[in-house]
Amino acid sequence: MRLGVLDIGSNTGHLLVVDAHDGAAPLPAYSHKERLRLAEHLDQDGAVSQTGIDALTTFTAQALVVAEDKGCEEMLAFATSAVRDASNSDAVLEHVRERTGAKIEVLSGEDEARLTFLAVRRWFGWSSGRLAVFDIGGGSLEIAGGKDESPDVAWSLPLGAARLAVQWFGDGNPDEETVRRLRRQIRTDIARNAGAMLRAGGPDHAVATSKTFRSLARICGAAPSDEGPMVSRVLRADHLAEWIPKMLAMPDEELQELPGVSSSRTHQIVPGALVAEAAMDIFGLSELEICPWALREGVILERIDRISRAG
Repeated sequence: MRLGVLDIGSNTGHLLVVDAHDGAAPLPAYSHKERLRLAEHLDQDGAVSQTGIDALTTFTAQALVVAEDKGCEEMLAFATSAVRDASNSDAVLEHVRERTGAKIEVLSGEDEARLTFLAVRRWFGWSSGRLAVFDIGGGSLEIAGGKDESPDVAWSLPLGAARLAVQWFGDGNPDEETVRRLRRQIRTDIARNAGAMLRAGGPDHAVATSKTFRSLARICGAAPSDEGPMVSRVLRADHLAEWIPKMLAMPDEELQELPGVSSSRTHQIVPGALVAEAAMDIFGLSELEICPWALREGVILERIDRISRAG
């Protein structure tokens, strides 16, 4: 069947049209996305601004037209951290529903981590043994670990690259003392629940997903995206540690010249790097392998599994 997957993230709205059926990998057929920056359209009360609401509504209406044009039988629409954490989340989604007819489900942080874990497990298979999975989004960091298709532990932290960029990097790269305070906060937040995963022992395979991790791996020497998804890409902790001081010293003009860094995400790459470094350090990981599948694929796989069981 042909599915439309509408992912309303903290940075981007993305409609992915896929051909999917039981026992096969989802095959991307079409992609339509737009920079929404919802994490940056929050007012002082934590509500999505009218500008953000209008951008989301317009994009959703466009996505529905695209999905219809591409012959989608079903639309799976979901929102993550920026909408989930907004103080006016219900009002935002009701506005979108009234204007477009689209019912967007808000995923919990735990579900986000769980579905990303499912996608990674299906991509790498059972030979990976016990998996540890990390995903840095715009609004949150998801962590999950386990030996089955459903993780033993899964949780979400408000440590997304866009969120931290707004909170700590609003006026450009912060001074050394501010970086030290941010670094301490990130590590304290991650370490608070790290024992839940570490008690089972170290992972056999540690994996990262998301644009932030892909960009960091590219900066640190991984293959470019145009070489395809089957090429192995790894982010090494020692390479990242070498790059962070360099990036902290770079103005935006230099950062956006780095491989894998888009101009729209330049301000997010350093806070994202600090989160990645902290996660690898706290969990004792020398490297993370980059998985091309993430949350969207997890949503698709779970839906196909349900159809298969129902049939």
